[in-house]
Amino acid sequence: MNTQLTAYVTTDHIRDLFSSAMSAMYQAEVPQYATLLKLVAEVNQATLAKQPALAEQLKMNGELARLNVERHGAIRLGTAAELGMMRRLFAVLGMQAVGYYDLAVAGVPVHSTAFRPTEPSALARNPFRIFTSLLRLELIENLALREQAAANLAKRDIFTPRLRALIRDFDRQGGLTEPQAREFVIEALETFRWHATATVDLATYQELHQAHPLIADVVCFNGPHINHLTPRTLDIDEAQLRMPQMGMVAKALIEGPPQRHCPILLRQTSFKAQVESIVFADGQVGAHSARFGEIEQRGAALTAKGRALYDALLTKADESKAELDNVARQRQLAAIFSAFTDDEATLRRQGLAFFHYQLTSAGEAARGRYLAETLPDKEQLLEQGLLSAAPLTYEDFLPVSAAGIFQSNLGANKPSVPTAKADIAQIMPFNGQEEPSNSQIQFEQALGCAVIDPFTLYAQQERQSYAQAMQLLLKA
Repeated sequence: MNTQLTAYVTTDHIRDLFSSAMSAMYQAEVPQYATLLKLVAEVNQATLAKQPALAEQLKMNGELARLNVERHGAIRLGTAAELGMMRRLFAVLGMQAVGYYDLAVAGVPVHSTAFRPTEPSALARNPFRIFTSLLRLELIENLALREQAAANLAKRDIFTPRLRALIRDFDRQGGLTEPQAREFVIEALETFRWHATATVDLATYQELHQAHPLIADVVCFNGPHINHLTPRTLDIDEAQLRMPQMGMVAKALIEGPPQRHCPILLRQTSFKAQVESIVFADGQVGAHSARFGEIEQRGAALTAKGRALYDALLTKADESKAELDNVARQRQLAAIFSAFTDDEATLRRQGLAFFHYQLTSAGEAARGRYLAETLPDKEQLLEQGLLSAAPLTYEDFLPVSAAGIFQSNLGANKPSVPTAKADIAQIMPFNGQEEPSNSQIQFEQALGCAVIDPFTLYAQQERQSYAQAMQLLLKA
């Protein structure tokens, strides 16, 4: 009998393989994305050279090593069955569904989650994320068109038979071998690959596009082509300025909070979606725009209190009906966000952001010197230089920003799907304590599990880092 144990590779390793292969595929399909990567690398190098203190902080916090591999992408699915199977696919990559986002409130007929790693060690290795949306067909008011869209989606299978078999192997075995992992990556790429032929005739495409361009993007093709990949920059304002110099048509406005000394949450911009030639089912040739390149700048993860303040200030900024260019918009945001402290120590003391705690070199020298009853409190340890606190990086998304990116790249100016004035709290409950909406319940039923509350993850990470630091200071 063979008692040798089968060697399975880690999900982190498979995620590395997949994200690299995805980036290579997207560079080949969308050459401007390769230009975007070059631009971001140049901006990051220049920023680190100008700000050595930032470079040192990123290195100490483990952020520098992950900077060049960090990517996020987005896909849009058409059916509940596709979402459920996609959850199993991402499990092979060590990615779980975090957060629920109802973008329909902002005029985009989808609801979404973000598949991403959740453990600090996995995030440090490769924080690959895929923002995954499920189409809400019930928002198509034309019943005949809705039924036609549903019938078209029911006919497709976005997963290859071999990919389904490998996912079953992973579930049964509890892992994949190296050869299986490499085969998995090849097969999984087929799900995300671009299709230059449509599954509907041109007239149907035009009807669906009129209802909403995103509906046409989901319904009219054989797969959920990856519609963008996003590198992480350290200076999104500089990247925005340089995009036109490198032949890219930049999105008009940077989404998210303004530039700050202590960055918070997520800032995003993109180059506009390229126009691509499509052959329709009736043989006619037309065009479709969906795929673009995005850039992000990540800051501190905010607590429920901090997020409530952010949402209130963003709502105040959005009350202005004036059409602003990016310079004016950033100036407006900066003025309004002056009410949000821009000092790390104050962010921490006021409970506005989550932090990671670790011992300093002086703290390391003091390991094992304290009894539980003589251990100084957190503020004393920080003042004495035994403990350091660094903001936790925001690993998730901002639904209003996502909606803005989607709309600018789909040309969705006046969709005929029902919309309401965007209420930020409706799009994503900011404290994770509200009762799930009916749409969230339906989404989770399709997903096959409850989404993870991101605020809970950040709070756990903060508590664990502090507890580990305190344990090191205590006598054995």
